[in-house]
Amino acid sequence: MTNLINGRAIAEKVYIDLRSEIAELKAKGITPGLAVVLVGENPASRAYVRSKDKTSRELGLYSVKLELPTATTQAELLAHVAKLNRDPKIHGILVQSPPPKQIDESAIIRVLDPRKDVDGFHPENVAKLALGDESGFVPCTPLGVQRLLIESKIEIAGAHVVILGRSMIVGKSLALLLMQKNKNADATVTVVHSRSRNLAAITHSADILVAAIGRAEFVKSEHVRDGATVIDVGINRVEDAASERGYRLVGDVAFDEVAGKASAITPVPGGVGPMTIAMLMSNTIKAARQSS
Repeated sequence: MTNLINGRAIAEKVYIDLRSEIAELKAKGITPGLAVVLVGENPASRAYVRSKDKTSRELGLYSVKLELPTATTQAELLAHVAKLNRDPKIHGILVQSPPPKQIDESAIIRVLDPRKDVDGFHPENVAKLALGDESGFVPCTPLGVQRLLIESKIEIAGAHVVILGRSMIVGKSLALLLMQKNKNADATVTVVHSRSRNLAAITHSADILVAAIGRAEFVKSEHVRDGATVIDVGINRVEDAASERGYRLVGDVAFDEVAGKASAITPVPGGVGPMTIAMLMSNTIKAARQSS
Protein backbone atom coordinates (compact mmCIF):
# COMPACT_ATOMS: atom_id res chain seq x y z
CA MET A 1 0.00 0.00 0.00
CA THR A 2 1.25 3.47 -0.87
CA ASN A 3 1.66 5.75 2.14
CA LEU A 4 0.05 9.14 1.56
CA ILE A 5 2.22 11.73 3.32
CA ASN A 6 -0.20 14.14 4.98
CA GLY A 7 1.49 17.55 5.10
CA ARG A 8 -1.40 19.17 6.94
CA ALA A 9 -1.25 16.66 9.79
CA ILE A 10 2.53 16.96 10.09
CA ALA A 11 2.29 20.76 10.06
CA GLU A 12 -0.19 20.61 12.96
CA LYS A 13 2.31 18.49 14.88
CA VAL A 14 4.97 21.15 14.21
CA TYR A 15 2.64 23.86 15.53
CA ILE A 16 2.20 22.00 18.83
CA ASP A 17 5.96 22.19 19.38
CA LEU A 18 6.11 25.82 18.22
CA ARG A 19 3.41 26.89 20.67
CA SER A 20 5.59 25.64 23.54
CA GLU A 21 8.55 27.65 22.21
CA ILE A 22 6.41 30.75 21.79
CA ALA A 23 5.15 30.43 25.36
CA GLU A 24 8.74 30.20 26.64
CA LEU A 25 9.76 33.30 24.67
CA LYS A 26 6.73 35.26 25.87
CA ALA A 27 7.60 34.33 29.45
CA LYS A 28 10.89 36.16 28.82
CA GLY A 29 9.05 39.18 27.41
CA ILE A 30 9.65 38.33 23.73
CA THR A 31 6.77 38.02 21.26
CA PRO A 32 8.06 36.71 17.92
CA GLY A 33 7.18 39.14 15.15
CA LEU A 34 6.73 38.41 11.45
CA ALA A 35 6.24 40.99 8.68
CA VAL A 36 5.01 39.78 5.29
CA VAL A 37 5.25 42.30 2.45
CA LEU A 38 3.16 41.95 -0.70
CA VAL A 39 3.57 44.18 -3.75
CA GLY A 40 0.79 43.98 -6.33
CA GLU A 41 -2.43 42.03 -6.89
CA ASN A 42 -1.22 38.55 -7.85
CA PRO A 43 -4.12 36.31 -6.68
CA ALA A 44 -1.92 33.37 -5.67
CA SER A 45 0.46 35.67 -3.77
CA ARG A 46 -2.44 37.35 -1.99
CA ALA A 47 -3.75 33.93 -0.91
CA TYR A 48 -0.31 32.91 0.38
CA VAL A 49 0.06 36.16 2.33
CA ARG A 50 -3.39 35.79 3.91
CA SER A 51 -2.55 32.24 4.95
CA LYS A 52 0.79 33.26 6.47
CA ASP A 53 -0.79 36.18 8.34
CA LYS A 54 -3.66 33.99 9.61
CA THR A 55 -1.28 31.30 10.87
CA SER A 56 0.94 33.89 12.56
CA ARG A 57 -2.02 35.32 14.46
CA GLU A 58 -3.36 31.88 15.42
CA LEU A 59 0.01 31.03 16.95
CA GLY A 60 0.07 34.29 18.89
CA LEU A 61 2.83 35.99 16.93
CA TYR A 62 2.99 39.72 16.35
CA SER A 63 1.97 39.82 12.71
CA VAL A 64 2.35 42.66 10.20
CA LYS A 65 0.83 42.33 6.73
CA LEU A 66 2.05 45.12 4.47
CA GLU A 67 0.17 45.25 1.17
CA LEU A 68 1.59 47.72 -1.35
CA PRO A 69 0.17 48.77 -4.74
CA THR A 70 1.43 47.28 -7.99
CA ALA A 71 3.02 50.60 -8.95
CA THR A 72 5.29 50.64 -5.88
CA THR A 73 8.80 51.64 -6.92
CA GLN A 74 12.04 49.91 -6.04
CA ALA A 75 13.05 52.85 -3.82
CA GLU A 76 9.72 52.78 -1.97
CA LEU A 77 9.97 49.06 -1.31
CA LEU A 78 13.57 49.38 -0.14
CA ALA A 79 12.45 52.10 2.30
CA HIS A 80 9.76 49.81 3.74
CA VAL A 81 12.25 46.96 4.15
CA ALA A 82 14.77 49.29 5.83
CA LYS A 83 12.08 50.38 8.31
CA LEU A 84 11.25 46.76 9.14
CA ASN A 85 14.97 45.99 9.53
CA ARG A 86 15.09 48.65 12.28
CA ASP A 87 11.86 47.61 14.02
CA PRO A 88 12.74 45.65 17.21
CA LYS A 89 9.27 44.07 17.30
CA ILE A 90 9.90 42.38 13.94
CA HIS A 91 12.13 39.29 14.00
CA GLY A 92 11.31 37.92 10.56
CA ILE A 93 10.70 39.63 7.22
CA LEU A 94 9.36 38.00 4.07
CA VAL A 95 8.84 39.85 0.78
CA GLN A 96 6.40 37.73 -1.20
CA SER A 97 7.66 36.45 -4.54
CA PRO A 98 7.25 37.17 -7.41
CA PRO A 99 7.19 40.98 -7.28
CA PRO A 100 6.05 43.21 -10.19
CA LYS A 101 8.52 43.58 -13.08
CA GLN A 102 9.89 46.97 -11.94
CA ILE A 103 11.23 45.40 -8.71
CA ASP A 104 14.70 43.86 -8.65
CA GLU A 105 14.04 40.93 -6.32
CA SER A 106 17.71 40.12 -5.74
CA ALA A 107 18.36 43.71 -4.64
CA ILE A 108 15.53 43.49 -2.11
CA ILE A 109 16.91 40.24 -0.70
CA ARG A 110 20.36 41.77 -0.28
CA VAL A 111 19.11 44.70 1.82
CA LEU A 112 17.24 42.44 4.23
CA ASP A 113 18.87 42.08 7.62
CA PRO A 114 20.15 38.48 7.33
CA ARG A 115 19.17 37.96 10.98
CA LYS A 116 15.55 38.60 9.91
CA ASP A 117 15.69 36.82 6.54
CA VAL A 118 13.32 33.97 7.47
CA ASP A 119 12.97 33.01 3.79
CA GLY A 120 16.68 32.09 3.79
CA PHE A 121 17.74 33.70 0.50
CA HIS A 122 20.15 36.40 1.68
CA PRO A 123 23.69 35.56 0.50
CA GLU A 124 24.83 35.26 4.12
CA ASN A 125 22.19 32.62 4.85
CA VAL A 126 22.92 30.76 1.61
CA ALA A 127 26.60 30.65 2.63
CA LYS A 128 25.69 29.39 6.10
CA LEU A 129 23.59 26.62 4.53
CA ALA A 130 26.51 25.59 2.33
CA LEU A 131 28.85 25.64 5.34
CA GLY A 132 26.45 23.78 7.62
CA ASP A 133 26.23 26.73 10.02
CA GLU A 134 22.99 26.16 11.95
CA SER A 135 22.65 29.82 12.95
CA GLY A 136 21.50 30.62 9.40
CA PHE A 137 18.02 30.26 7.95
CA VAL A 138 17.17 27.50 5.47
CA PRO A 139 14.54 28.29 2.80
CA CYS A 140 11.14 27.16 4.01
CA THR A 141 10.14 24.69 1.31
CA PRO A 142 13.37 22.61 1.45
CA LEU A 143 13.17 22.65 5.24
CA GLY A 144 9.57 21.47 4.98
CA VAL A 145 10.52 18.64 2.62
CA GLN A 146 13.19 17.45 5.04
CA ARG A 147 10.73 17.56 7.96
CA LEU A 148 8.15 15.58 5.96
CA LEU A 149 10.71 12.84 5.35
CA ILE A 150 11.82 12.79 8.99
CA GLU A 151 8.28 12.67 10.40
CA SER A 152 7.31 9.98 7.89
CA LYS A 153 10.31 7.89 9.06
CA ILE A 154 11.79 7.77 5.57
CA GLU A 155 15.52 7.10 5.74
CA ILE A 156 17.53 9.98 4.30
CA ALA A 157 21.04 8.91 5.31
CA GLY A 158 22.66 6.99 2.47
CA ALA A 159 19.64 7.35 0.21
CA HIS A 160 19.94 8.50 -3.39
CA VAL A 161 17.86 11.66 -3.60
CA VAL A 162 17.13 12.98 -7.07
CA ILE A 163 15.83 16.55 -7.19
CA LEU A 164 14.09 17.57 -10.39
CA GLY A 165 14.56 21.36 -10.59
CA ARG A 166 17.49 23.67 -9.85
CA SER A 167 15.91 26.83 -8.45
CA MET A 168 17.35 28.44 -5.34
CA ILE A 169 13.87 28.32 -3.82
CA VAL A 170 13.88 24.52 -3.82
CA GLY A 171 16.40 22.52 -5.85
CA LYS A 172 19.78 24.03 -4.96
CA SER A 173 18.84 24.70 -1.34
CA LEU A 174 17.41 21.23 -0.79
CA ALA A 175 20.53 19.63 -2.29
CA LEU A 176 22.74 21.60 0.11
CA LEU A 177 20.49 20.67 3.04
CA LEU A 178 20.26 16.93 2.38
CA MET A 179 23.95 16.42 1.64
CA GLN A 180 25.01 17.87 4.99
CA LYS A 181 26.83 15.65 7.43
CA ASN A 182 24.22 15.02 10.12
CA LYS A 183 21.63 12.46 11.19
CA ASN A 184 18.82 14.08 9.19
CA ALA A 185 20.80 14.29 5.95
CA ASP A 186 23.86 12.35 4.68
CA ALA A 187 22.10 11.69 1.37
CA THR A 188 23.69 11.18 -2.02
CA VAL A 189 22.09 13.97 -4.03
CA THR A 190 21.65 14.36 -7.79
CA VAL A 191 20.08 17.51 -9.23
CA VAL A 192 18.50 17.21 -12.67
CA HIS A 193 16.63 19.72 -14.80
CA SER A 194 15.02 20.27 -18.20
CA ARG A 195 18.36 20.05 -20.04
CA SER A 196 19.59 16.88 -18.34
CA ARG A 197 20.30 13.95 -20.64
CA ASN A 198 18.70 10.57 -19.90
CA LEU A 199 16.39 12.27 -17.43
CA ALA A 200 14.03 9.33 -16.88
CA ALA A 201 16.94 6.96 -16.28
CA ILE A 202 18.35 9.25 -13.57
CA THR A 203 15.03 9.87 -11.81
CA HIS A 204 14.27 6.15 -12.00
CA SER A 205 17.40 5.48 -9.92
CA ALA A 206 16.13 7.58 -7.00
CA ASP A 207 15.23 6.24 -3.58
CA ILE A 208 13.64 9.64 -2.96
CA LEU A 209 12.45 11.71 -5.93
CA VAL A 210 11.62 15.39 -5.36
CA ALA A 211 9.71 17.05 -8.20
CA ALA A 212 10.12 20.83 -8.31
CA ILE A 213 10.25 21.67 -12.00
CA GLY A 214 7.07 23.74 -12.28
CA ARG A 215 5.42 21.68 -15.02
CA ALA A 216 2.01 20.18 -14.43
CA GLU A 217 2.10 16.37 -14.12
CA PHE A 218 5.54 16.18 -15.73
CA VAL A 219 6.69 13.14 -13.72
CA LYS A 220 5.17 9.99 -15.15
CA SER A 221 5.31 6.33 -14.21
CA GLU A 222 8.51 5.76 -16.22
CA HIS A 223 10.35 8.34 -14.12
CA VAL A 224 9.78 6.44 -10.86
CA ARG A 225 11.07 3.07 -9.72
CA ASP A 226 8.91 0.72 -7.66
CA GLY A 227 9.08 1.52 -3.96
CA ALA A 228 10.51 5.03 -4.28
CA THR A 229 9.37 7.96 -2.14
CA VAL A 230 7.98 10.81 -4.22
CA ILE A 231 7.78 14.37 -2.91
CA ASP A 232 5.77 16.69 -5.16
CA VAL A 233 6.66 20.35 -4.59
CA GLY A 234 4.81 21.65 -7.64
CA ILE A 235 1.47 23.42 -7.62
CA ASN A 236 -0.04 24.22 -11.00
CA ARG A 237 -3.42 25.39 -12.22
CA VAL A 238 -4.90 23.40 -15.10
CA GLU A 239 -8.16 24.21 -16.83
CA ASP A 240 -11.09 22.07 -15.72
CA ALA A 241 -14.54 22.89 -17.05
CA ALA A 242 -16.10 20.53 -14.51
CA SER A 243 -14.74 22.58 -11.62
CA GLU A 244 -16.73 25.48 -10.20
CA ARG A 245 -13.58 27.62 -10.35
CA GLY A 246 -12.79 26.58 -13.91
CA TYR A 247 -9.49 25.01 -12.90
CA ARG A 248 -7.98 22.44 -10.56
CA LEU A 249 -4.67 22.28 -8.77
CA VAL A 250 -2.17 19.57 -9.69
CA GLY A 251 1.45 18.96 -8.85
CA ASP A 252 4.50 18.24 -10.97
CA VAL A 253 3.73 14.52 -10.62
CA ALA A 254 1.03 12.61 -12.48
CA PHE A 255 -0.37 11.41 -9.17
CA ASP A 256 -2.74 8.66 -10.28
CA GLU A 257 -0.17 6.76 -12.34
CA VAL A 258 2.77 7.29 -9.98
CA ALA A 259 1.00 6.58 -6.68
CA GLY A 260 0.71 2.87 -7.48
CA LYS A 261 4.49 2.53 -7.84
CA ALA A 262 5.65 4.74 -4.97
CA SER A 263 5.97 3.49 -1.41
CA ALA A 264 5.12 7.00 -0.19
CA ILE A 265 3.92 10.14 -1.96
CA THR A 266 2.73 13.66 -1.15
CA PRO A 267 -0.60 14.89 -2.51
CA VAL A 268 -1.24 18.29 -4.10
CA PRO A 269 -2.68 20.17 -2.37
CA GLY A 270 -2.07 19.09 1.23
CA GLY A 271 1.50 17.85 0.98
CA VAL A 272 4.48 20.20 0.88
CA GLY A 273 2.44 23.44 0.91
CA PRO A 274 1.33 23.38 4.56
CA MET A 275 4.88 22.53 5.61
CA THR A 276 6.30 25.58 3.85
CA ILE A 277 4.17 27.86 6.04
CA ALA A 278 4.99 25.81 9.15
CA MET A 279 8.70 26.21 8.50
CA LEU A 280 8.26 29.96 7.99
CA MET A 281 6.78 30.10 11.49
CA SER A 282 9.62 27.93 12.80
CA ASN A 283 12.24 30.21 11.24
CA THR A 284 10.54 33.28 12.72
CA ILE A 285 10.61 31.78 16.21
CA LYS A 286 14.26 30.83 15.69
CA ALA A 287 15.00 34.44 14.70
CA ALA A 288 13.26 35.70 17.85
CA ARG A 289 15.21 33.24 20.00
CA GLN A 290 18.52 34.24 18.43
CA SER A 291 17.77 37.94 18.92
CA SER A 292 17.43 37.62 22.70
